Amino acid sequence: MRVIVTGGGTGGHIYPALAIAKGMLSADPKTEILYVGTDTGMEAKLVPEAGLKFASVFGHGLPRKISVETLKVGVKSVKALWQTKQILKKFKPDLVVGTGGYVSGPVVLTAAFFGIPTLLHEQNALPGVTNKILARFVRKVMVTFPDSIAYFGSQKKLVLTGLPVRSEIGQVSRQEGAERLGLSPECLTLLITGGSRGARSINQAMFKVLKELSLQPKVQVVWATGSATYQETLKGLKEAGIQWKRDNWKVLEYLNDMPAALACADLWIGRAGAASLAELMVAGKPAILVPYPYAAENHQEYNARALEQAGAARVILDKELTGDALWQTIRDLMGQSGKLQEMAVKAKGLAQPDALSKIVNICFETGWK
Repeated sequence: MRVIVTGGGTGGHIYPALAIAKGMLSADPKTEILYVGTDTGMEAKLVPEAGLKFASVFGHGLPRKISVETLKVGVKSVKALWQTKQILKKFKPDLVVGTGGYVSGPVVLTAAFFGIPTLLHEQNALPGVTNKILARFVRKVMVTFPDSIAYFGSQKKLVLTGLPVRSEIGQVSRQEGAERLGLSPECLTLLITGGSRGARSINQAMFKVLKELSLQPKVQVVWATGSATYQETLKGLKEAGIQWKRDNWKVLEYLNDMPAALACADLWIGRAGAASLAELMVAGKPAILVPYPYAAENHQEYNARALEQAGAARVILDKELTGDALWQTIRDLMGQSGKLQEMAVKAKGLAQPDALSKIVNICFETGWK
């Protein structure tokens, strides 16, 4: 089978696309994959590094206000349709799979126009504009959250698959995870992350939390500040008079072993990107979520609210986040061991651990029809 996979702009679209491509190759090594993205997106670097063939077309969102720039983007979008047509003509795919982002638009739309079987995967609880439009033309739409179903028109096309996660997530024991991080499996453990570049608001709120936890030696901390904010955070800790070099605290620039960290964590604090939440659910961990306020269409808050409504998380909006607010929420949950366990069960109940196999099966079924 010859398959085009497309999705770009951010890791939230690219990594699921790569997972789908690799899943299909694993199921059938004879599958030929071509990834179509843009030269300016992260995919231009990540896809070749993953060992996949890459082709590019123009991709850019329309400006929110009508202007000369709108006309320029419109002209380039027509060019992208022409570029896509040439790629389809040369590669002759049996299937096209889109995961969102501007580049998915011309690729999936053109393929559907020429009668090529097409699929979409939506990662977020609030679907992106591109995927909501494309859903009218594709064979099926695979979704991560049940909440997103209501935003699409044709319910018959929708399939709840979940989002693919790394195979090691949920497979590491608490004992092994603690050993890999140099921690005790017996102590309550907080895991704090803000993404690879960090989340300044979460990091600053953590100063208050660490001051309080300095009086509770049996509580462990694994805190990945993010590479862009690491030195700034260390400076802030020093200025606040917080001695952070402790055996039971791991203040890291970047967390290289997320499977181990999730395995020994009792409570996770971080943003609400779809990929992170998918791993959180498979691992079955309660969370305090602080949605990134500048995510497109505020989709992270929709993701976070989906877990909150299911009883698996507490949500603090970024504009309402303070050290006191975060500490009060942590203290409240730590004081209710039964509550943390209940939230963990709810999180696990939302998981789709076989998401990749479901998606791969749908891809082969659609492409061979």
